[in-house]
Amino acid sequence: MWQYAFPLLAVLIWSGNTVVSKMAAGSIGPAEISFYRWLVAGLLFTPFMLRPVLRNWPAIRPHAGRIVVLALLGMVACQSLAYYAAYLTTATHMGILNALIPIAVLALAIPLLGQRLTAGAVAGALLSITGVLIVVSGGQLRSLVASGTGAGDALMLLAVLAYAAYAILLKKWDLRAIPALQLLYAQIVVAIVALLPLYLLSPRTGLSAANLPLVLYASVLASMAATLLWMHAIARIGPSRASLFFNLLPLFTALIAALTLGEALAAYHAVGGALTIGGVLLAERWRTPLGARLPARA
Repeated sequence: MWQYAFPLLAVLIWSGNTVVSKMAAGSIGPAEISFYRWLVAGLLFTPFMLRPVLRNWPAIRPHAGRIVVLALLGMVACQSLAYYAAYLTTATHMGILNALIPIAVLALAIPLLGQRLTAGAVAGALLSITGVLIVVSGGQLRSLVASGTGAGDALMLLAVLAYAAYAILLKKWDLRAIPALQLLYAQIVVAIVALLPLYLLSPRTGLSAANLPLVLYASVLASMAATLLWMHAIARIGPSRASLFFNLLPLFTALIAALTLGEALAAYHAVGGALTIGGVLLAERWRTPLGARLPARA
């Protein structure tokens, strides 16, 4: 049973990072923390990873373009959008919206990977979307029609789509020939270079005693420790079992946000979160191809 501690700790750290993103709003600019997050991670990884990457460069070079695209989606677009979203929505909302990632991955897998549409995917998507609509409308669906989705929630939805595209392309391109840590390090280097112009062109508050712990949490714990824990989890219990732990992310985020930020938990959070997670579980478990005939009874 101890092997289940790896995905549990990883998801707990990532849940905490959602709250850290909210804490960073007002303490450090979104472009700053995005850049510093990967810069610190890159500096810490370099003594261990630079030589292996250089030695393996002949194998990495043919995939350089794909690595750039992955870095831009998963580390630049997704993370930057989340930091900007934190200025405009709550950590609890961000955590529940993150629960849509598995559904978004399923949706993109149909056209990009040729995966068959299943009854569970359709029913799960409808259930999850209903849950998200309840959350972003504050439990008042009529007000959503009148006023639309808040800017912060909309940015978070874009971050979810960016990460889903990252996950699908990572599977589609099959880069298993490159060791996982080398692939991660290469993406971090790309992210640092890509984020530098945004960092230089954006208003900056600078590092301080107030925001430095947030940067270190995002870089050391969320970017390095949690990633390594997740790799161990996949190696020990497999990707399917490990992915189920993602369903705990909204719950952990809401609890941490309530304890550290004083964010109030309302009934619509519970209802919307339950529907969102329920939809994900339904999509993962009910894999009957859409339109497939049930076996006739004897």
